[in-house]
Amino acid sequence: MKVFITGGTGFVGRTITHALIKKGCSVTILSRREKLTPQEGGINYIHGDPGRAGRWQEYVPGHDIIINLAGESIFTRWTKKKKRIIRESRINTTKNIVDAIEDGRGKLLMSTSAVGYYGFREDEELTEDAGPGDDFLAELTRDWERAALAAREKGTRVIIMRFGIVLGKGGGMLKMILPLFKYNLGSPIGSGKQWFSWIHERDLANIFLFMMEREEDGIINCTAPAPVKNREFTLTLARVMNRWVVFPPVPGFMIKMIFGELGNVILHGQRVIPKRLLNMGFHFKYPDLETALKDIIED
Repeated sequence: MKVFITGGTGFVGRTITHALIKKGCSVTILSRREKLTPQEGGINYIHGDPGRAGRWQEYVPGHDIIINLAGESIFTRWTKKKKRIIRESRINTTKNIVDAIEDGRGKLLMSTSAVGYYGFREDEELTEDAGPGDDFLAELTRDWERAALAAREKGTRVIIMRFGIVLGKGGGMLKMILPLFKYNLGSPIGSGKQWFSWIHERDLANIFLFMMEREEDGIINCTAPAPVKNREFTLTLARVMNRWVVFPPVPGFMIKMIFGELGNVILHGQRVIPKRLLNMGFHFKYPDLETALKDIIED
């Protein structure tokens, strides 16, 4: 099986690539960096910017599966310019990938999205059938998914992978907050009642492998079956690290002062349930937060 990946050198991309190689796939990674040395057999690198049309598109038709992980990080203060970059990095990349797919070839496109699609819904349980929100991230993910689904017109099977917060050893949110908890500086954020939909990096990689072997397409919530509230996440992480939570919650107004519009995302959340995966019989190796954190931190 030949797999083409955008965003394959990032935190999530490395995990998925490693799982694909272990399965025996041949992987081609599109990278903006001109010189990359393969870290393991079965990986080829090509140079190019997925946000721009280019010669890299000529490689796409030679692959059975295309995995689209590329996109500018949202974890920064959102100026008008930054929001435009965040949007274009996702929409343009996806459109360029779809343009590169040949008609009638029956390929599989697995395109990233996010649970931000659902907007802020408080305690409502959100399955794949729930509609979109109306904030910036919800509108972005709606248009991002629409760009990917256009590949269906070429006879391509499309799976939209709506990510929760990915927890793992090599990066992501944990890399940013573990130093705080190490020195007993971790604390809940805002009310602490906002939902936190998460997934262990290896379960996420296994979802990709699982869906590659099935015939279903459409939307897949890539989250663990047991979302938690922010306060529970904080206390669980501290307990796994044998640390204390001694500081009061970080006030919501301070989060908004620091992060601006992104602060609303941090102070709210989504209670997302992976209904379709559960109905298909997918087995989560790390279904609860404590098990996941122990694997990541104690290993």
